[in-house]
Amino acid sequence: WPIDNMGAGAEAAKYRFQWNFPIFFSPHNPKRLYAGGNHLFVTENEGRSWEMISPDLTTNDKTKQGPSGGPITKDNTSVEYYCTIFTATESPYEKDLLWTGSDDGLIHVSRDGGKNWENVTPKELPAGVMWNCVETDPFKKGAAYFAGTRYKSDDFAPYLYKTEDYGKTWKRMDNGINRLHFTRAIRADRKRQGLLYAGTEFGMYISYNDGSGWQPFQLNLPIVPITDLGIKNNDLIVATQGRSFWILDDLSVVQQYDAGQAGKNMHVYAPAPAYRMQSAGGFRGGGGAPANAGTNPPSGVVIPIWVKGITDSSKASVTLYDKAGKEIKTFSTTSKDDKLELNEGLNYFSWNLSYPEGEKPAETLILWNRARMVPIAPPGEYKAKIKLDKDSSEVALQVLADPNYPISQQEYEAQFNFLVKARDKFSETM
Repeated sequence: WPIDNMGAGAEAAKYRFQWNFPIFFSPHNPKRLYAGGNHLFVTENEGRSWEMISPDLTTNDKTKQGPSGGPITKDNTSVEYYCTIFTATESPYEKDLLWTGSDDGLIHVSRDGGKNWENVTPKELPAGVMWNCVETDPFKKGAAYFAGTRYKSDDFAPYLYKTEDYGKTWKRMDNGINRLHFTRAIRADRKRQGLLYAGTEFGMYISYNDGSGWQPFQLNLPIVPITDLGIKNNDLIVATQGRSFWILDDLSVVQQYDAGQAGKNMHVYAPAPAYRMQSAGGFRGGGGAPANAGTNPPSGVVIPIWVKGITDSSKASVTLYDKAGKEIKTFSTTSKDDKLELNEGLNYFSWNLSYPEGEKPAETLILWNRARMVPIAPPGEYKAKIKLDKDSSEVALQVLADPNYPISQQEYEAQFNFLVKARDKFSETM
């Protein structure tokens, strides 16, 4: 609508959009882009034209749409509008299933791509909840989670709700969250049913029982508002208000955790697949890395290992095998070159996919290209055997091809075989 309403209240606008209105692509049609004002709109021609596919999905309370600010100094910048859709999504698991939540307390659902809408707002809900986040359940059709807040009404309680029947009934599910930690975001784990993550004004919470109970999940994250959460490649991405982005790399341990593991002397978690990629470099330049720079996760395979009761006399090792069962390399607590260090609690063993280097050259010989002759494991299936005193465990390892390059498995194998021959010939000449 080509009219700038700056200087007037929301009642002067044909459509109401606040400045962080929801905008998202359909997970089923990459050309279909949605945007939420007080109506839901959609385009399939990159925004050249838009179709309105809903009625007004807010209370449309005219008393909340007047000029903002005081009687002398107004603040009508055309972005702080009320009675708008504040969160919306199309379910990745059910095509044409649309959910919206407004900043004035309404939840609507459409099961036919916007042709028909139903107001499914929880009946016992207090007035004026701002729905801040919607998440569809990855494991059950018709199920969705909503996170809301009423902090602007001096109500700082968390409001988390779930439906399992397309909004016909709702269950409140914020037990265990501090009553002053109002909720901004909720996400469901993609692999473990019932595992949920919640972001509040004062940090993170986690639930292993589908929201029936929550516990803090802060770790080393500063106590800051969590404005949104996302899961990508099984990493948890946390957007904070004032402290940048934080990422919990690899949710495998969180997904596989159960309370009984803490009583074992050793427990090895199944590691996530690893990409055969060049190690990520750091920042360059004379000034070094910025003080607030994040750190990349280790390259290669990372094996989480829980140990208990380890002492100075404990002996441990990690042996890596190829798909044929041939030993590649062993790291141990008694080794000098391939040293293994384990501490009480959770450890992360990292293998950078390199094979043994072969014989070392004489100290007086400078070989600039020797590093290029260390064989790197090609994509495929591998195995690791972990020992700690009398305990042992085996886990499968998977190495994936670098998705950035169109290289065949045969080419990876040919490169690996050549580097093995080059390494062995180098060792022979030494």
